[in-house]
Amino acid sequence: MNATYEERRKKRHARARKRIFGTAERPRLAVFRSGKNLYAQAIDDIQGKTLFYFATTHEKFRKASPKGGTVEAAKKLGELFGTELLGKGIKKIIFDRGGYQYHGRVKALAEALRSAGVDF
Repeated sequence: MNATYEERRKKRHARARKRIFGTAERPRLAVFRSGKNLYAQAIDDIQGKTLFYFATTHEKFRKASPKGGTVEAAKKLGELFGTELLGKGIKKIIFDRGGYQYHGRVKALAEALRSAGVDF
């Protein structure tokens, strides 16, 4: 039987996670993409803790942009998340695209984070 899209994505993500590892100084920025929203979180893998998260469902994002599942929303999320990360003293991250193709919303989020001043 053929694997579903989600199963194939999880396999790709597991392969990448063998090499991607976040620390407190340089956390892993994990991306999850649903049909309607986009979620991003900065994770310290040594302690196993999420340092900070932001999503298109977040109240600050909803004030700036009502829709959550578009490329434009991903750009706005990257800008807002980037300023929040810099505010918390996080300047460098390791980008974990979560097994998704670096395309569309994932790419827009990454480029907006870079333009906000986050280094990866």
